[in-house]
Amino acid sequence: MCDGMRLDKRLILIGVMLVVLSMTMATQYAITKTGYTFAIVHPSNADIRFIGQDNSSDNIRLLRVNGTNASNSMRLELAFGNISAQQNKTYTAAFGIVNEEAYALNITHINVSVDGSGVDYLHIWVHGDPNSTAENDATSVYLWNQGSNPLGLTASSSAWLLNAGDADRTTFDGSIASTLWDDRAHVQWANYTVAAVNGTDDYCWFQISISAPSDADSSLTYNGQIWVHFRTDTTTDVK
Repeated sequence: MCDGMRLDKRLILIGVMLVVLSMTMATQYAITKTGYTFAIVHPSNADIRFIGQDNSSDNIRLLRVNGTNASNSMRLELAFGNISAQQNKTYTAAFGIVNEEAYALNITHINVSVDGSGVDYLHIWVHGDPNSTAENDATSVYLWNQGSNPLGLTASSSAWLLNAGDADRTTFDGSIASTLWDDRAHVQWANYTVAAVNGTDDYCWFQISISAPSDADSSLTYNGQIWVHFRTDTTTDVK
């Protein structure tokens, strides 16, 4: 009888220890919080910003804001104008990208999503010389070929390396070149002919060619989105 009572007491003691242990473990959970901040800005003022150069057929910058400059309605687009069947239209500096981040930035690849017609007639290169066709520019990298990624570039690729910028939205190529405001297109633009060097400069240019075949359907609307993908490989140690 005494042995049984001693056994029961031990079991009770173990049960109490488990309860205490559970209570101790429960006190390890905590809740904390941190704030965050960012701003929605005009595309010309972003840390990775788009700039225009070439004009479209209406003599307005090919790169433009569709809508107003109000923060809730501004949207960049490329307005190519009218193209006939069996026609090729090429813009060697359809738009540029300037890196204002404090670290280098890789352009890894692009993809194009097509609306309306569902047909893609675009050819796209990233290159250095805005006045030279990609075919004659040794720096050019072929990014898009009418619905396909010709080089098989992925998020781990580096089609072009933009050097670190200086956070000055009025200049690029260090502080050598200026970007100006276009009141009609509502974007920053540059008439700058110095070729960008891959891995050295903070800017590059995109050539876009449209090749409409003989059977292109004139009753359709051709539009979509161009997605430019970026990656950074470095972090900055501040001591």
